[in-house]
Amino acid sequence: MINKIGKRIFEILTKISPKFSAIILYIYRTKEIPNLKNPKNFNEKMTKLKLENYNKKDKISILSDKYAVRQYVKEKGCKEILNEFYGVYDDIEKINFETLPEKFALKCTHGCAYNVICRNKKKLNIEKTKNKLNAWMKEKYGYATQELHYTKIKPRIIAEKYLCDENDEMPLDYKIYCFNGKAECILVCSERDKKLKLSYYDMNWNRIEFEKKKWSSIKDIEKPNNLTKMVEYAEKLSSDFPFVRVDLYEDKGKIIFGELTFTPACCCAPYYSKEGNKILGNMLKL
Repeated sequence: MINKIGKRIFEILTKISPKFSAIILYIYRTKEIPNLKNPKNFNEKMTKLKLENYNKKDKISILSDKYAVRQYVKEKGCKEILNEFYGVYDDIEKINFETLPEKFALKCTHGCAYNVICRNKKKLNIEKTKNKLNAWMKEKYGYATQELHYTKIKPRIIAEKYLCDENDEMPLDYKIYCFNGKAECILVCSERDKKLKLSYYDMNWNRIEFEKKKWSSIKDIEKPNNLTKMVEYAEKLSSDFPFVRVDLYEDKGKIIFGELTFTPACCCAPYYSKEGNKILGNMLKL
């Protein structure tokens, strides 16, 4: 998103003033000046929600933790959608790579994009993997993006089942936008092994153009067989919050929980179209 120097500058700015830092990042990412006094669009409202609400609640930190959230999913009666779990580690050296299956995923629990996807353990450079994980574990994710709920999460690593489609590529990612426990639209992320493409659908699986053209997939995504059940799970998991995006996968017909995302794209996503940003903003009542 930003280079190392830029990241460090935003970290310092956030420690001085999260609001000022958020405004600068918003301008940097969207090329627009946010109206946080009277927010209208989704990015503006989400930035306000992030700064004044989500950053201050311990529950948001717990449910943003990729390990701790598993307990919440169980408490909500949804344990059957949890991905197969191999272990949790607070020290890289405690990971026994010999006992892990040939394919697996390693994820740091305290941030975003801290993932190692192993498709073939025989080809995995374990030393390089350890160095990468060590570097991530030392990072205090959240300051550069003003997502301070992440800064309260204890850094750990989880090992989970490797998910893939029939071509052994990353599966479609179904991101369900939920407002006060009601699913309103679904973002499908495709071509995740190549150049990420986005497709938005309404709850009847009609394509809606909430994304800018350069982000948009030219392919129509087939409606998942489990859509009704996906929505049921998403609404159950999101019922306690004004907004949360529930990320799900399908693995050989089975619904798999990904994560709960409270501040998508650090609340200043550059990929919304002007109209899409406005319509989503109308759905969020602060």
